[in-house]
Amino acid sequence: MTSKTFKVARTDEEWRALLTPEQYDVLRRHGTERPDSCALNHEKRAGAFYCVGCGQELFRAAKKFESGTGWPSFFDPLPGAVETSRDASHFMVRTEVHCSQCGGHLGHVFDDGPPPTHLRYCINGVALDFKPD
Repeated sequence: MTSKTFKVARTDEEWRALLTPEQYDVLRRHGTERPDSCALNHEKRAGAFYCVGCGQELFRAAKKFESGTGWPSFFDPLPGAVETSRDASHFMVRTEVHCSQCGGHLGHVFDDGPPPTHLRYCINGVALDFKPD
């Protein structure tokens, strides 16, 4: 990710106070939660998924699908809610997904999703809050 300035900016100390250690690792240090470790992977109710770091709405539940990967997967984010950048870590090149409002790392996007977008936004559940409709 670039050194872009985001609408929601906090000091490292503020991020640590706001987030759990696992949330901090994922959102601020680009970590990854263990597969199948988050209840949101199995969330089926109507509603929306929000960034746990800043509260921005990211995905609608109707755009979630079961990918079998162990992480919540979506085929389309809300317009302008996420941004992407090149991630060349772990000896591979992927496309990182981060919150457009706070820059928090959410996961990665791949081109093996369902129609109509054929995209799979593979998102760490600890980076999300869910609010039912």
